[in-house]
Amino acid sequence: MKVIIINGPNLNLLGKREPSVYGNETFDAYFKKLERNFPQVDLTYFQSNIEGEIIDKIHETGFSFDGIILNAAAYTHTSVGIADAVKGVETPVVEVHISNVYERESYRHKSYIAPNVRGIITGFGLLSYELALRSFFD
Repeated sequence: MKVIIINGPNLNLLGKREPSVYGNETFDAYFKKLERNFPQVDLTYFQSNIEGEIIDKIHETGFSFDGIILNAAAYTHTSVGIADAVKGVETPVVEVHISNVYERESYRHKSYIAPNVRGIITGFGLLSYELALRSFFD
C-alpha cells in the first residue's frame, strides 16, 4: 500500500508553533514513528506553504497512490483550488486536522475540501494521521 501525507501551511512549525494547540513534537519525529509502526505501508510525506505546490502534489499522486492524507491547514477554509484538485483525482483522500477545528474560531468551521473526501478526522492531535492511515485498511 502506498500512501502520502500532504501537509499545508505552517505545519513545518510543529513542535514550535502554539504547543498548547499543536503539541511539542515535530512532524518529522512523528513521521518516523508512523514508518516504524506501519512497515507494510510505503509512506511518503510532503509539506508546503504554497497552495499551487499542494495542488501539484495531489495531481502527481492522485492516480498512482492508494491513499492521500491531507491536512491543508488554513487552505482548508479558503482554497477552492485544493478542493477541486481533490475532486479531480481517483485516489481516496482523508482530511485531517490536529486540533478540533470546531472548538476554534468560526471561520475554521467551513471546509471547502470536505465534500470531496472519504472522511474527516479532527481533534486527536498527531494521532489524527494514524487514524486516517488506518482508514485505508479494508
